[in-house]
Amino acid sequence: MTEIGFALMVFTLLLAATMVGMIVRPLLPEEHKAHETVQLMQLVIGMLLTFAALVLSLMTASAKSNFDTLTNDFRNYAADLIQLDVTLRDYGPETDSARLNLRLYTAAAIASTWPADAKPADTAVQKTARPENIQDRLEDYRLGEMLNSTQRQVRELPAQDPLQKRVMEVALSQFERLIQARWKLIEVSHSSMSQPFFAMLTFWLMIIFLSFGLIAPRNALAIVTITLGALSIASAIYVIVDLDSPFTGPIMISSQPMQEALQHLSR
Repeated sequence: MTEIGFALMVFTLLLAATMVGMIVRPLLPEEHKAHETVQLMQLVIGMLLTFAALVLSLMTASAKSNFDTLTNDFRNYAADLIQLDVTLRDYGPETDSARLNLRLYTAAAIASTWPADAKPADTAVQKTARPENIQDRLEDYRLGEMLNSTQRQVRELPAQDPLQKRVMEVALSQFERLIQARWKLIEVSHSSMSQPFFAMLTFWLMIIFLSFGLIAPRNALAIVTITLGALSIASAIYVIVDLDSPFTGPIMISSQPMQEALQHLSR
């Protein structure tokens, strides 16, 4: 389900719960409408509101933390690509082919991870990186194979002197770090939202709005106020789900660090 789908579902459920409360209220006996009963309901609603606000804040903080972590990891990953390219350039012209493959890998990673962005102007990218479901994941065995084959290509280069041997050791170490960083990005990019937790929060909110329908006066202002409250909560759910889906929706991980790395590799 998309981010808008989640938000619309929550909004509809909250309004439906409110309507149920308004429909049931006239059917209740008069003793159930006593002042003491209304006070008790208000206390229970306040308790549930506190729990719901706490859960919403925790979910927002978790989604934002995951989003920021992935953003920083992409920046570090782009920096690792640049450092590796600099090391290969220091080795000598023997690494020109490996540097070309590294550049093609970076372009393919951009094209597959951000399909909505302008694709790099390389026809090889169009043929290589077309994963079936790229919207919410990074893993693509073809990208991994491109990176692994470039590493093997560098590993097979003969070192002509101690300097090249040292540069080779540094390059291979950077390759290992790059591959580990790629798998970390794949794992961190997965959704961190607990579906049962989300369902429980929605259930609490429905109880709260059902209570609103039971005690709210039946006039236009009350209905508008409750509708705006449901809309506000649905928008908060939308932001949480959008942050938890870093490659879809308006709030996305920027491709700028990888684009800048590609520009550096193309020099």
